[in-house]
Amino acid sequence: MNLRALRRTLAIELAYRPGGVLATKIHLKHVAVATTEGYASRPGGAQAELLAEANKHESERNLDLVWEEFRNYQQGIMPAGPGARELTESFAHIDAKLDPADAPAAKVQRNDREILSLLTKRAKVLHLGLANYCWFTDPSRALCLRLAGTPTADKPLIGMCDSARCPQATHHPGHRSVWADHADKTKTFLGELGPTRRTERTRLQADYDRATRVITAIDTATEAST
Repeated sequence: MNLRALRRTLAIELAYRPGGVLATKIHLKHVAVATTEGYASRPGGAQAELLAEANKHESERNLDLVWEEFRNYQQGIMPAGPGARELTESFAHIDAKLDPADAPAAKVQRNDREILSLLTKRAKVLHLGLANYCWFTDPSRALCLRLAGTPTADKPLIGMCDSARCPQATHHPGHRSVWADHADKTKTFLGELGPTRRTERTRLQADYDRATRVITAIDTATEAST
């Protein structure tokens, strides 16, 4: 390990974040943003190389996540959320191709590498939200883009995601703790509101009800495997 390698690793991790150039400038204590741009990407320069490396790491991470969810599906642990059915159907289609009884001998899927190749297409459309997965297969169906008035964008607006309503969003057991924490805090706020704050109570109650519905759906999908 050396200082250059450590700074390089830090820069790659920062590149995952929105506004990564500014975050890198602050954390690496560059005097000018121009220094950061040179360090982290200009067409044909170090910045482009860093971006390509970050994209590679992101692709590998997404494939690992899809692989994990596919294994969960095979064990009967299903996703929840508006996009759960579509994701489950996708996994069922892939799983059917792995059945030796239905495939010619030359096409039998025998190892993890071949399974991963079937999951790659799904991994390419995966975007991570704080409390959900976004499977960005069709921009015209993305709720965030419709709300923003940009239905033809090539990436979702994760910060505007309402995963309880978007048809391309799913919830998984790993997201439960986030929703549970949100529900607990919202319940606390509700208990502290005075009787005159009806508007805030109505808004928070709707938020709390949504969180509990998501938690219930995750638990139901998980318990179905037991």
